[in-house]
Amino acid sequence: MYSRPPSSGFGKPAAAKPRKRPTQARAVFTVQAIYDAFVRIWRQHGWAGVTTRAVALETGVSVGTLYDYFPNKTALLSGYVRHCMEQLLQAIEQQAVAPPHLPWQARLQTLVRLVCGVNAPELPWFDADMLALEAGIAEVKHHRRAHEELLAAWTRVFDACNDLPARPSREAIQAIHLAVWGARRYGLLIGLSDAETAQWALQMERLCLAMVEAGQP
Repeated sequence: MYSRPPSSGFGKPAAAKPRKRPTQARAVFTVQAIYDAFVRIWRQHGWAGVTTRAVALETGVSVGTLYDYFPNKTALLSGYVRHCMEQLLQAIEQQAVAPPHLPWQARLQTLVRLVCGVNAPELPWFDADMLALEAGIAEVKHHRRAHEELLAAWTRVFDACNDLPARPSREAIQAIHLAVWGARRYGLLIGLSDAETAQWALQMERLCLAMVEAGQP
């Protein structure tokens, strides 16, 4: 899916990065269970309530097993942020790119829904507090990589549309990608309600469809 192998997570100092990425099925299952436990604790107690011991206990693994993957809770957050991006990219590929007979409107509507994070229970949970902490673990190069991967995903969706009235230019695709992704992150920061978020996502969908229908390069 990616143009180059992804690193183990976002992070500035080495201690803020996961130790290794799971490759075997058992390891993948364990790390997913750790992420699930991490989210449950976060939603109940916030960042202050997240400790390696608490996550290990909630997961049902030893602290040593947790340390095999994450040396501390900052590394766990780093890995989880990267996991959220990977799951978004995978969902776009599976739902908006791969299906062979979707009309272009359905592909773009699915893409916008997923990127907006609206009516998307298949995606990992992510909130404003996580976004605020992201600044402490992510460097410009990590944001650049996420931008490039998402732009590539948008491009693949348009590539999959064989019934477009007119294909937008690369510059137009990048502009709409930045508009949607940037607005999603800003909406988290200012605390848009669920209703406001749903209305914003609907307008982003209409804007995207209108751009294609207008045939603007």
